[in-house]
Amino acid sequence: MEHSRGKKILIIEDDRHIAEGLRLNLSLRGYDVMTAVDGLCGLREWKTWKPDLIILDIMLPHIDGLSVLRSIRIEDERLPILILSVKSEPEYRVKGLSYGVDDYLSKPFDLEEFLLRVERLLKRAAWSGAEDARASGPSLTGTVYTFGGNTIDFTTYTALCRRGRVILTEQEVKLLKVFIANRGKPVSRRELLEIGWGYAGSTSTRTVDNFVVRLRKYFEDDPHQPVFFRSLRSMGYVFDHDS
Repeated sequence: MEHSRGKKILIIEDDRHIAEGLRLNLSLRGYDVMTAVDGLCGLREWKTWKPDLIILDIMLPHIDGLSVLRSIRIEDERLPILILSVKSEPEYRVKGLSYGVDDYLSKPFDLEEFLLRVERLLKRAAWSGAEDARASGPSLTGTVYTFGGNTIDFTTYTALCRRGRVILTEQEVKLLKVFIANRGKPVSRRELLEIGWGYAGSTSTRTVDNFVVRLRKYFEDDPHQPVFFRSLRSMGYVFDHDS
């Protein structure tokens, strides 16, 4: 099919039998297909290979599929993503939709239905001009975000704040994007690690605490009495500010 020529599909699925079956059938339709066996590998391939569509399982080693979805959506709101999971309960569908998935198909599934859903998602992306929009960069809130007299430029990785002009590291920018995307909502340390940086849950949560201390030094008038980046006992953190 002409519409499928050159389209790249990334399958993030730990069941190698299912992954190989999907890869074979999609390849026969003319798609360029790559597979990843866990969430960490999937995030790496997404960043380096830049697929046109992702097929995503929920139950994955290291980082689950919903965390992978949320991590991708911080950087790219338009990339078509189809969840393909044995988890058919409404709560998982609702979570997937709330985190920005485009379609959800439960296992076991009909192959022809699956292929039609893939075709529809790629067509819709082409019609909406999503590919051109993705090429222009992240679409979280534009390239600049302001709060409480602070300004963050996500294009230049710089911030104007109480300390003047600050050069932000890549990890600081990722953490800020997670906080902004979840403004007003509690976010656990584990979520910040997995969604923001693609770290497995075994990584020390002190890593997050140390980075939050740095953000407070940049953006809070009194880092010891934070207003924007607040701790929630035994839960994590919440970022919020007046409109």
